[in-house]
Amino acid sequence: MGVRFILFWSILCFTQLSIAQNSHYKEAFPDKVTVRLSLQTTSNSFTVRHKITRNKTEFIPNDKSYLGLSVLFHFLEVDFGYAPNFLAENKDNGDSKLITFNIRTFFSQYMQTLDIYKQKGFFVRTADLTLPIDDLRTFKIGGTSSYIFNPDFSFRAIGFQNEWQKQSVGSFIPSISYYYTKFRLEDPILDNQLEKSLKVAIGPGYYYNWVFEENYLVSAGATGGLGFNYSSTDGKKSFNGLAQLIFRMTGGYNSENFFSGVNINTQLLSHTSDENFILDDSISFLEFYVGYRFDAPKKWIAKADEISRKLGIE
Repeated sequence: MGVRFILFWSILCFTQLSIAQNSHYKEAFPDKVTVRLSLQTTSNSFTVRHKITRNKTEFIPNDKSYLGLSVLFHFLEVDFGYAPNFLAENKDNGDSKLITFNIRTFFSQYMQTLDIYKQKGFFVRTADLTLPIDDLRTFKIGGTSSYIFNPDFSFRAIGFQNEWQKQSVGSFIPSISYYYTKFRLEDPILDNQLEKSLKVAIGPGYYYNWVFEENYLVSAGATGGLGFNYSSTDGKKSFNGLAQLIFRMTGGYNSENFFSGVNINTQLLSHTSDENFILDDSISFLEFYVGYRFDAPKKWIAKADEISRKLGIE
């Protein structure tokens, strides 16, 4: 059936709460408990394309849809995810597995993400056929470091809904991304195959939050980057240039207590190989969510303030 547990530890998430609360552009909720329900689909897929013949082979993981529950207060968020078999996407997945772990933290105007994807069970698709490969496993760990130039722009309003963007505003957000990926095929007929790669990219980005009638938000933005890919395949090493594209779009409703919306996020890392192949490594994420904010007990608020002071993030 598949169960996912994510512990989202965002120690520095509320460093600038006092600033956010007094801003005309955004409002934070340091004394509220946020409960969030979601339906989400995420995966890490791979495509190999020949530069001359244009033939391509796609490695597509079995889709899994998750029902998610998250509870957020101050600097701590705990997320639970469950992949029930009654959802159509999960009925034919057999022994497929997907484990994800995602963190996003803030320190002043710096933003840091950490992503982990562990997958088992793929379909291999070419122009002529589609075949299941149960013994293909992938593991990815990495993240992105970004700087939000405009302090009035709220990334929390489109990522966590623990802030409320009150006025339309955008920001230049440059980033550097780094990912380590292990691609393993355990097959006695094809021989075991193992590829390890390190991808690093740096580049500019811009995001804008449009606010309509105060409560409705549409956000869109993209990041483009250039860098390198270092790979090792069965002992053979290669070093190639890398191109990156990240696109994010969010739409929803927000108020003092109730919020809802949809998140779409995709990232493409593309590089060439020494054998005239182009390798595309893509991460996709789709989420529908609804949530509510409750007033936190006074004891919780006092304890959270005490921990914040000890950590020096008042």
